[in-house]
Amino acid sequence: MLQLGTKAPNFELTNVVTGDTVSINDFADKKALLIVFLCAHCPFVLHVKDEIAKIAKEYSAKSLGIAAISSNDINTHPQDGPEGLRMLAENAGYDFPVLYDETQEVAKAYTAVCTPDFFLFGKERILVYRGQLDDSRPGNNLPLTGKDLREAIQAVLSGQQVSANQKP
Repeated sequence: MLQLGTKAPNFELTNVVTGDTVSINDFADKKALLIVFLCAHCPFVLHVKDEIAKIAKEYSAKSLGIAAISSNDINTHPQDGPEGLRMLAENAGYDFPVLYDETQEVAKAYTAVCTPDFFLFGKERILVYRGQLDDSRPGNNLPLTGKDLREAIQAVLSGQQVSANQKP
């Protein structure tokens, strides 16, 4: 698990929607950077995809950069390839880059182990949060609020410490 205080690993990946190459340097002007590892087929991702879109819209003007990355093997999960990811991004209304990590090198560098997996970095790109969106899960009937992730984002954007109480 990537330790809090770790510098964000660099990446340079293709945006599945636009075909543009996106790197971590493209977010240099943002106070915070949220990297979300996701995929198109995961029931947990499908459960939270709309809340991720809401968070992106809510914080886009507040200096939060977001990039979503999928690193699933398309031989075992063909729906998680660039076309499936593009459809997910368009259906969810994502207004941030959705990137495909074909070699899985970026996922390994971030130690991403599940989807969704959230990594929040501050201005210096130091990891301050690696935790859950909120307590909602498919079938547990708890409402989606994004509470845990929102609190971490708010703290970073307002120059406050992010709580050390983080649930993976």
